[in-house]
Amino acid sequence: MRNQKIFICLFLGLLGSFSASAQNEIPGYTISSATDQTTAQTAYGKVSGYIEKGIYTYKGIPYAQAGRYEEPRAPKSWSGVRSSRSYGYVAPHPARTGWSDDMSAFVFRWNDGFMGEDCQRLNIWTPGIGDGKKRPVMVWLHGGGFAEGSGQEHPGYDGRNLAEKGDVVVITLNHRLNALGFLDLSAFGEKYKHSGNLGMLDIVAALKWVHENIANFGGDPGNVTIFGQSGGGGKVCTLMSMPSAKGLFHKAIIQSGTINEMMTQEWARKVGQKTVELLGLDASSVDKIKTLPYEQVEAANMKAISICREEAHKQGLHPFIFGQAPVVDGDVLPANPIDKASQELSSDIPVMVGTTVNEFAGFNHDPKLKTMTWDEAKSALTKTYGKNTDKFISLFRQAYPNAKAGDALLLDVIFRPYTVEGMDARVRTAKAPVYNYIFGYQSPVFNGGFHAAHCFEIPFAFNNVRLSASMTGAQPDALKLGDAMSQAWINFARTGNPNNNLLPKWDPYTLKSGAVMYFDAPSSKVLYKHDHKLMEFINKMNRFPGL
Repeated sequence: MRNQKIFICLFLGLLGSFSASAQNEIPGYTISSATDQTTAQTAYGKVSGYIEKGIYTYKGIPYAQAGRYEEPRAPKSWSGVRSSRSYGYVAPHPARTGWSDDMSAFVFRWNDGFMGEDCQRLNIWTPGIGDGKKRPVMVWLHGGGFAEGSGQEHPGYDGRNLAEKGDVVVITLNHRLNALGFLDLSAFGEKYKHSGNLGMLDIVAALKWVHENIANFGGDPGNVTIFGQSGGGGKVCTLMSMPSAKGLFHKAIIQSGTINEMMTQEWARKVGQKTVELLGLDASSVDKIKTLPYEQVEAANMKAISICREEAHKQGLHPFIFGQAPVVDGDVLPANPIDKASQELSSDIPVMVGTTVNEFAGFNHDPKLKTMTWDEAKSALTKTYGKNTDKFISLFRQAYPNAKAGDALLLDVIFRPYTVEGMDARVRTAKAPVYNYIFGYQSPVFNGGFHAAHCFEIPFAFNNVRLSASMTGAQPDALKLGDAMSQAWINFARTGNPNNNLLPKWDPYTLKSGAVMYFDAPSSKVLYKHDHKLMEFINKMNRFPGL
């Protein structure tokens, strides 16, 4: 017995030394999950979270509820205090294929979470609760198109550092996706009238929750910025075109996600009808789709999209987005984002919009690009531009006179052209400023193999350069750039103007100036219409291949 007591004492002593050592590794790190310190009131009941280094954090709070193919409604109320310390369900989606690429898995460090149809949940990071302060609110919309992803899938989405640095409230959220959020069944009756836009209606419900509750979390419901990347940027574009979202946000940031045209209802209904047919259902039995396994519905929907897309191509239609996406139904979404009616609806919203210089081309790891000659680049580019290759190279070298030949193969020719087109349409009617950027910082990870790829600006905007070191490299120049960029995002959310003393003077975008902030290290710079002729050329090529 005596020996047992001695062992226990020695064990506790060692445990104490390990704890002290761990605390010394992260000076000043504290976390408290005490319910009495973190309880906050919502319209539906009380929630408790945790405090991490002074930032109150709440996860998995329900903002709505909905049965399958039903419109969202207010969440159920609860009694007592709801523990909200871990992320809620993510929307059902196909298995991520990126894990098969070890390099990408290292860089992105995905958190795929747990899937469930009860996915209308949001997460909050705030410097204070119940203190009467009116902090700017920043609501993040995740990427993954309208088919995949979640508000927790990347380390870069963590809102703690941004909330602390800017004294702002940061919110991320999940909503319905793919066949559950964007399958247009409106041909089967009134109850399915808005089924093609349920994912967007979920986001509107989340913004209504924010408007109703965020004051209790130290936020200002009168100063809400929506921002998102890739598909999240497309969601921002869509919200700016939705009358039901008017007044629920006051500023918008579109990161690598300008989408000017959504699904037409004609084709969306065709996809919906074909999906129902492939499931062995018809108008009399369509309601059974609510109880079929998700995987079965998703597979049928994807097959239907493939069949209808082929049909559209035969008719000479080649839309940028086809299938699981918002539907221009004349009601929830009256018009495309680029249409005049949509531009006028959001003309009073300050906008910041940008892309990365390499986007999807940035995943090209071929080391030969670094030593490629212009003749070799021309040979490779001819496969895309044919007889117009010399024109492309000439315009590229005018836009980027210091670029190497291999850089011409890495240029983003997807989002930047659409972004320029969208900005030009916007500034013609906008009453509020538009700020444009290009993220050009070449990540040093894997000897620069990922370049300035799609998603790579996210941790810089969130002040998470260190937290996302596997993506950013977290070198001193990256930390400096992250400081400047996150401050620009904070300032924009606070005032609608991203300017700060860590960047050169950033002018609003106009048709005449075409001003763009080029984020890079060791320093950023402002360019004026440097690539407009190049983007116009690419847009024409996209519309008229072989021009």
